[in-house]
Amino acid sequence: MRSFRYQLVLQGIAVGALASLVSVLYRIVIEEAGVFMNWMLSLGRQSLGWAAFWFLLLAAAAFAVAKLVEYEPMISGSGIPQVEGELHGLFNPRWLRVIAAKFIGGAIAIGAGLSLGREGPSIQLGAMAGKGFSKKMGRGRTEEKMLITCGAGAGLAAAFNAPFAGVLFTLEEMHKNFSVDVMLSTMTACVTSDFISRNVFGLDPVFTFHNVQKLPLYHYWMILLLGVILGAAGAFYNFCIAKSQQFYGKVKWKNTFVKMLLPFFAAGVLGFTLPQVLGGGHQLVGAISGYQFGLGMLAVILAVKFLFSMLSFGSGAPGGIFLPLLVIGALIGGCFGMVVLPLAGLDAGYLQNFVMLAMAGYFSAIVRAPITGIILINEMTGSFTELLSISVVSLTAYIVADLLKSVPVYDQLLARLIKQNGGAASGDVSDTAKLLFELPVYRGAAAEGAKIKDIPWPKDCLIVSIRRQEKEIIPNGSAQLMGGDMLTVLCSEQSAYFIREEIIQTCQQYGGNPHA
Repeated sequence: MRSFRYQLVLQGIAVGALASLVSVLYRIVIEEAGVFMNWMLSLGRQSLGWAAFWFLLLAAAAFAVAKLVEYEPMISGSGIPQVEGELHGLFNPRWLRVIAAKFIGGAIAIGAGLSLGREGPSIQLGAMAGKGFSKKMGRGRTEEKMLITCGAGAGLAAAFNAPFAGVLFTLEEMHKNFSVDVMLSTMTACVTSDFISRNVFGLDPVFTFHNVQKLPLYHYWMILLLGVILGAAGAFYNFCIAKSQQFYGKVKWKNTFVKMLLPFFAAGVLGFTLPQVLGGGHQLVGAISGYQFGLGMLAVILAVKFLFSMLSFGSGAPGGIFLPLLVIGALIGGCFGMVVLPLAGLDAGYLQNFVMLAMAGYFSAIVRAPITGIILINEMTGSFTELLSISVVSLTAYIVADLLKSVPVYDQLLARLIKQNGGAASGDVSDTAKLLFELPVYRGAAAEGAKIKDIPWPKDCLIVSIRRQEKEIIPNGSAQLMGGDMLTVLCSEQSAYFIREEIIQTCQQYGGNPHA
């Protein structure tokens, strides 16, 4: 295991470099496409002919994206659920085909102004770069999945200049447990990716806030109130994401092209009426903090941005929700700050605090990865002065969304993909290939204190090792599990996801432990 770990670290550097190169090029192309879009919109405002020509280009763009989605369905949406599904053994897409189609389709969709982000596609592109590296190096499926994880984290690091958020996202969201092997290899990949990205885009953070003041502790009631609002708003966002996909699923579209026309034409109309809502919305964050909009206008932008995001993502166009949801969170924070700051008699400069807080809290409520959200916002803003307040709002929003029984957005999207696939693994997934995966035993779970032979394990799986701290134990029937043990499970790749879910019920669900 130690030798395997060192090999993964070295391979993580190579995968990080490859993922970064793909993600950086993708980011550059999107930025240039955005410049072209703004140029065309400026011409369209001067001449009706140029405006008509822009709508023709949007129709052509919708047609191209539709054909790419039909050619490779795995590029639809953000790409994160597809990567998670592959890590669970559910999908086995063709890596080069996904990279080509996702790169082109995502660049066209985001460049045309759809309210989509670059981070989801960057994660999928990085993951497929890792898979391609694994294939070329002749690695097994277990090692391949580790390298896919490295590429996914590196893609996020390059998209947002946030290497630690890339590491935490893979642990907290994709694997949903802490693994030393995943952490070390992904960290080397993310740091390598971030180094390359910063050499291209510079050392400045993604969002720039000036002279951030620390919010006084006796005003933390406002943070708790904001957390409650964000938790409810995050639950509503996840509900609307599901409904937007149902809407596109129920309407009898003649083909994918007709479905794509709706968000692309909406982007054309909004480009001439409310261009602030186009694309991911990166520029909006600075505009909110700088008081460039009044409360009424901010509320209008919030409502339109939200609806346009649902329309864009529900269509299945290639693009992520990370950046748009952060911007929507910033808009909520801006509206909240403009209301409470005068009432509390606080300086207007604290508005940027609420913008930062709302981005983190909204992310935590929607994705349900609060640690990632806390670190992501701190890295993206280049400021750790509000670490305590960001932690408070993130945890509050997380708890409220959980109490409302809101399903985390990527779990929801993955479940939908599985349902569309008939509730089984993809036909491309081998039913003979074997896969190893790790799962921890939580303290208080039913398996803690129980013997291996007394636990009702799923059929067709084998517990091949138990790692207890630095000691590796070869299990037998009388071996007793302890909280904190890391189990290595062997099963077929086709049944890995369902076996994993069944073992989680025994090893990670609290309560009902007779040995506690």
